[in-house]
Amino acid sequence: MTQHHCPLCSECTSLYWQDRRRSYFGCTSCGMVHVPAADQLSAAEEKAIYDLHDNQVDDPGYRHFLSRLFDPLVTLLPKEANGLDFGCGPGPALAAMFETAGHRVSLYDLFYHPDKQVLTGEYDFITATEVVEHLAEPKQELERLWRLLKPGGVLGIMTKKVKSREAFSRWHYKNDLTHISFFSEQSFDYLCREWCADKIHSGSDTVIIRKPLA
Repeated sequence: MTQHHCPLCSECTSLYWQDRRRSYFGCTSCGMVHVPAADQLSAAEEKAIYDLHDNQVDDPGYRHFLSRLFDPLVTLLPKEANGLDFGCGPGPALAAMFETAGHRVSLYDLFYHPDKQVLTGEYDFITATEVVEHLAEPKQELERLWRLLKPGGVLGIMTKKVKSREAFSRWHYKNDLTHISFFSEQSFDYLCREWCADKIHSGSDTVIIRKPLA
């Protein structure tokens, strides 16, 4: 069997679960479960699925969903903070919510807002809502975002978390073929250790990590 390495911590992984469509490999070191490259969609196939989404900026239901990250994060920000909404999609509702609260937000999305210039700035806060589960190389992407954060800045992530193998077997979240990297609480603890950072908020599907001042 081909040996698979964790895309978060690079340790060897073992088969975690398998269904009729694809395999999932789990890492005991950092708790991430990932789909190997051979079972991942092409970029065109991935975008075709995203194009079916209808997340409107002013949709009250969508804003209520995003408030699970917005509410704890907005209380941590200085006045007129500068932020980046990474993976904002075609309807950047979260950015609009922060702008209404008096903050400035730049947008980046591989398919819908592909302006790489914004990935050279410095930010007080960065958000990634329902994004990290789509990343083929999560460590590489998250470290790039971490470098963009100012000292004392905060990274807010929203993604559903792996709980156990038994729960994973019944988990609807894994059935979305664009979902290929599944984080657990252990995964975020690993990142905090790597970055010498503090996890200052953790909800059922949210986490906020603060960058050290020095």
